[in-house]
Amino acid sequence: MIHASNDNPVLDRPRLAGLTSWDADWAGLRVVVAGIGVSGFAAADTLIELGARVVVVDGADTPETRGKADTLRIVGAADVLLGQEHQGTVPDVDGARPELVVTSPGLRPDHPLLAAAAAERIQIWGDVELAWRVRERAGRRTAEWVCITGTNGKTTTVGMTESMLRAAGFTTAAVGNVGTPILDALREPVEHDVLAVELSSFQLHWAHSVSPLASAVLNVAEDHVDWHGGYENYVADKSRIYENTRVACVYNAQQPETVRMVEEADVVEGCRAVGFTLDTPDVSMLGVVEDLLVDRAFLEDRRGSALELASVVDTGPIPTPHGVANALAAAALARAAGAPPEAVRDGLHAWEPGDHRIQAVATTHGVVWVNDSKATNPHAADAALSAFGSVVWIAGGLSKGVSYDRLVARHAERLRTVVLIGTDNEGLLAALAEHAPEVPVLRAGEDGTSDGDAVMAGAVRLAHGAAQHGDTVLMAPAAASMDQFGSYAHRGDAFIREVVELVERLS
Repeated sequence: MIHASNDNPVLDRPRLAGLTSWDADWAGLRVVVAGIGVSGFAAADTLIELGARVVVVDGADTPETRGKADTLRIVGAADVLLGQEHQGTVPDVDGARPELVVTSPGLRPDHPLLAAAAAERIQIWGDVELAWRVRERAGRRTAEWVCITGTNGKTTTVGMTESMLRAAGFTTAAVGNVGTPILDALREPVEHDVLAVELSSFQLHWAHSVSPLASAVLNVAEDHVDWHGGYENYVADKSRIYENTRVACVYNAQQPETVRMVEEADVVEGCRAVGFTLDTPDVSMLGVVEDLLVDRAFLEDRRGSALELASVVDTGPIPTPHGVANALAAAALARAAGAPPEAVRDGLHAWEPGDHRIQAVATTHGVVWVNDSKATNPHAADAALSAFGSVVWIAGGLSKGVSYDRLVARHAERLRTVVLIGTDNEGLLAALAEHAPEVPVLRAGEDGTSDGDAVMAGAVRLAHGAAQHGDTVLMAPAAASMDQFGSYAHRGDAFIREVVELVERLS
């Protein structure tokens, strides 16, 4: 199914090509770091420690960015340039042109600074590429990487994987897009055996030479098409996770896109394709038999037998199809890294689901309230809606250019009422009118308002008025949050707070 790669082409300038360990000659390397957020700060701090000459550029001139800038200057940054006036060009470093730009993942490839760097043929790395280059360090154990991407389920799966690896006795950490920069983990005094690395499509776009032990694409659906300039580009960047994988490419056997990704991947000789499915698994797959998660990939007699790993009820407080799929993908990665079968079950028992992902909040008069604020696109909302019968759906926000037709058509029969939040709902409204014309649509707040807390208070009141015994009120917006909230976590916390207040009033 997959084929081995030729030697990875060296895209770097000669000096950059030799920078493949912490102990390489980084001294004096002229670097511009674009962005002073979590990953950008970690990249700049690491490069300064390595002896590079670093100029940091960020478009935001705020008390927070000024505080970070002061810190970086103290530790040795050549300069920190804040404000929009610095976004259009690539600055000099110590009076000479930079040899490298390291970008934060949120900056689009057509960002003026990055476009200028590309036009000048200055190499661009992301923080993940830099982390891969410095992972080897004399006198320290080099951690293996198991890498995870997908449109949805990444953070859940990376957490499950970390827990399974820990249950197997490995020193491990969940890093990357999950919140902890990989560079921070590499600089900790702890020597890790395996890192469970969550990678976004943004991070993968700028990763050139990563060669993980195992990698997984959980699923792929329309998302971030504005950043990538189209769905095909988005899929292409997701598929980069499989490049140069050494032991196992884990793929969703029930989604043709991920099957094609594996078929077309250039991997290291001997790497295997390992599928996961919610059905009975074929050879070299993990899957479900009755209510058990089983392994037919990582055992000698995989043609004639299967290993029991865990039960469906071990996968979370509200077992759902996508939760089981995430657990199977995590199990495949952990098994590829050498975890025994019992570590899968023990890891799931020890794992604690994160907030804002199908999080049961309360039950009021036979109505269950569920927070799934992390459902920031239709694919994630589809997984949440599939888990429940009759739903009062709180939805809406920044659509990011995606279509809602398929989502609404699939779930129209389970929708009792839709309560709209957010400011960019034309596409969602059109889909509801086309595919669910009988479903009442209520609006929370005034169009264009940025007061998310007030909007959520109104949404909870409207949902309470619409819900009947046996319903689930599901806040799964299928859209980004930044029009009315600081983040999906802010949106979820606002929902939880309003539901708790509602419960107190009713009692």
